[in-house]
Amino acid sequence: MKKPGWAELAVRVLLLLAGLAVAHLGVTLFLESDLGSDPFNVLVQGLYRSLPWPGWMTHGRVHLLVCLLIVLALLAAARSYVRIGTLLCMALGGPIIDLWTVPLAPLFPDTLALLWRLLALVLGCVILAFGMTVVIRSEAGTGPNDLVAVVLSDRSGKPFGPVRVAVDILFALIGWLLGGVVGLGTLVCAGLVGPCAQVFLPISGKLCDFCLNKIRGDVP
Repeated sequence: MKKPGWAELAVRVLLLLAGLAVAHLGVTLFLESDLGSDPFNVLVQGLYRSLPWPGWMTHGRVHLLVCLLIVLALLAAARSYVRIGTLLCMALGGPIIDLWTVPLAPLFPDTLALLWRLLALVLGCVILAFGMTVVIRSEAGTGPNDLVAVVLSDRSGKPFGPVRVAVDILFALIGWLLGGVVGLGTLVCAGLVGPCAQVFLPISGKLCDFCLNKIRGDVP
């Protein structure tokens, strides 16, 4: 199989970065809705609250540590899934969220009606799912937490959507048992992101194929 050239690799990385920007826009909408954290962060919360970390270990550093542990585990079990996109997701996720928080935070004050916060959360889940599928379809790797669902889906032959739901429920359950906060947003995210991603995967695949075929000269 012919290895991709530099131009194709650059397009894959650009697609991945665009997917990251979109996905983390969805994450920011989700967080600003103030209805609970996503399942992966519930796991991080639980670990941060239940273990005797040294004083310099912040929530964000625990988050990064959990990501690194997942990557190391997958390097041992399924090395081909860990790519440049995984490293970019770890390095750029936080800064992208911070970037989106500045313009979005004023739109979702604590005094906003519950219905509007819930709608913002649902919209955030849908946007997150679309951005995530672009990242996956870029074939340059994906985020450490999503890798778990991707690997399990591929190895089991099961659709990504249901597998992602199962992984989210497992993360949320473990995090809750350890002291993480499970809210309405956690339940919505666990039940919505996976099915939305399943719908968007073929759409994102066509988008990525179109961009790559343009570079290869296969599309007039």
